[in-house]
Amino acid sequence: MIKDFLVEIGTEELPPKSLNILMNTFTLALEAQLQQAQLEHTAVKGFATPRRLAVLVTNLAEQQPLSHIEKLGPAVDAAFDIDGVPSKAAEGFARGCGTTVDKLETAETNKGTRLVFRKIVQGQSAATLLPELVTLALNALPIAKPMRWGASRTEFVRPVHWVVMLLGNEVVPATILGVTAGKETRGHRFHHPDIITISEPRSYATILKRHKVIADFGERRELIRSSVTNEASKQGGTAVVDPALLDEVTALNEWPVTLSGGFDERFLKVPAPALISSMKEHQKYFHVVDQNEQLLPVFITVANIESSEPSKVIAGNEKVIRPRLADAVFFYETDLKTPLSKQREKLRGIVFQEKLGSMFDKTERVAQLCDYLCPIIGADKNLSRRAAELSKSDLVTEMVLEFTDLQGIMGEHYARAEQLDPALAKSLSEQYLPRFNGDAVPQSKEGITLAIADRLDTLVGIFAIGEAPTGSNDPFALRRASLALLRILNDHKIDLDLYASLARAAEGYKQLAIPKESVEQVFTYVINRFNAWFEDEDVPTEAIQAVMAKNLSNPFDIVERIRAVATFSRQPEAQALASANKRVANILSKQGLVGTDIRLDNALLTAPEEQSLAQTIDELSSQFNSLVEQRSYAESLAMLAALRSPVDDFFDKVMVMVDDEQVRINRLALLIRLRELFTEIADISLLAPSK
Repeated sequence: MIKDFLVEIGTEELPPKSLNILMNTFTLALEAQLQQAQLEHTAVKGFATPRRLAVLVTNLAEQQPLSHIEKLGPAVDAAFDIDGVPSKAAEGFARGCGTTVDKLETAETNKGTRLVFRKIVQGQSAATLLPELVTLALNALPIAKPMRWGASRTEFVRPVHWVVMLLGNEVVPATILGVTAGKETRGHRFHHPDIITISEPRSYATILKRHKVIADFGERRELIRSSVTNEASKQGGTAVVDPALLDEVTALNEWPVTLSGGFDERFLKVPAPALISSMKEHQKYFHVVDQNEQLLPVFITVANIESSEPSKVIAGNEKVIRPRLADAVFFYETDLKTPLSKQREKLRGIVFQEKLGSMFDKTERVAQLCDYLCPIIGADKNLSRRAAELSKSDLVTEMVLEFTDLQGIMGEHYARAEQLDPALAKSLSEQYLPRFNGDAVPQSKEGITLAIADRLDTLVGIFAIGEAPTGSNDPFALRRASLALLRILNDHKIDLDLYASLARAAEGYKQLAIPKESVEQVFTYVINRFNAWFEDEDVPTEAIQAVMAKNLSNPFDIVERIRAVATFSRQPEAQALASANKRVANILSKQGLVGTDIRLDNALLTAPEEQSLAQTIDELSSQFNSLVEQRSYAESLAMLAALRSPVDDFFDKVMVMVDDEQVRINRLALLIRLRELFTEIADISLLAPSK
């Protein structure tokens, strides 16, 4: 028999920024519990609104399947004496199984005939199991600061007011989070605050919708997105629907109603990012742009109520946003009175990190590092140095103190207002790119230089004071900084010696005297980010290890090699060549010849197979090395496929370790030449499967 199951936890308003995560975690955790309990079902769907988390399980088995228990006991020879009397071992085994010796069976095993206990166990009912399974799933929710309420010691993300647990049309007897489960829920807080009875699980979403609650988070999200888009179109513009804001607004509304309002055009003299940040952060409004991507004096808001007088709701929102935008105007005009160079002086009193000095000190170090990087990247040295000096000046402006997400962005606007060089101004905002995974990287030479220098300085400094990331703890976002650094270098194909650059950054911390070991630690940490980098590209771990074995320090070059090796590893000849290379490496290692150079004497090549191998190596080497110099790594590795046949023939027909010393050394010299080809781009032997 199968029945649908519904669980709903009714609460006070849940935190909007984590509602989607809470819903997904609850759904996945409950599904995992059902699978572990062997309760079959066809689908599991989560629901979430500001006041509820719910999961609907369709076609849930009412009973666990029968389970067959089988336990092996002692050997029959040891279980009975010559008269057939059970031994203590047999009796102890039977007693441990809750039975008697005469009820045990025998079974043939690879260790002879043994006693065996067999039992068929009836599965428990779903109704019996579900309270514990739901509790375990709720315990898995990521709740940073659980709350208590009343006199109870029960904890949850918010106080719980009701719980629904229905299996078919029957309530599952349970007490969840201190509340007795039933079949009664609540509709919209204002439109339908009365108690609602859920007759059966599948009607859950339909019944709530009749009472002004759209329980499906995805449905509600899409409704808001489309209605915001349509409302903006009516106002002659295009809504900019930020996914994070859309999720948050979806989490704030059970019955979303989209409305548009406006503000005075005089506010548009403030840089658009400041107005957008004010509307988004404080009021959760969507902004609207024209066909040229210019901000319009229009906003879209989503109300959680269907008002009979929407004009009053709009007027209220317009009244609320007006002082917010007026504050932005005040901050902007105040900041314009002080040039960035004078703002920079205030950085002397702003701590970057207690042991690493002030933000002013950081700008000095970054400026020196830019001097080093400019020739490598091709940036203007004077502009880059000045940009570095001014890079953190906007942190002390009124605007950024109010809206911290505008750091860098406002720096660019203030620089332009001062009529500083446009390239310098642009680099002030580009230094923070990419801000997140998938974000754009800086494009200007000066922006690239500043972005790299800033991250190098941070990485070296934080590691030097022993604050390297551990596990999930990364308070200085060094993982993100490392990945951003690698992305910039790779996307722009920059030939940068990362180790040398980190060492140069370490020189800037004169008061710390950062040791070489600390620089090596940072370098290893950054380079190891490639493991996560290539996960999404389905690159074999062996391909990464093969390149890393070269101990290279140019991230762009490393990426090129890894991708080429990954392609090569999929060729039919790759495994055979890798195994041969591993064999060569083992032979040379045993002879203590790894990394040595012995001259090959062609006159001593007597066997046809060694002559053929030497000739193939000669023919390949020149073109192979030329392609390597051009970084045509994939094409270079593809050429190695021609070695498979002569290498196989050599190892099949030629004995390397012969008694004749001259011949033996000459054949080892041939293997050294072969090994050099195999390790020029990566250590191909590491592609061979381990035994």
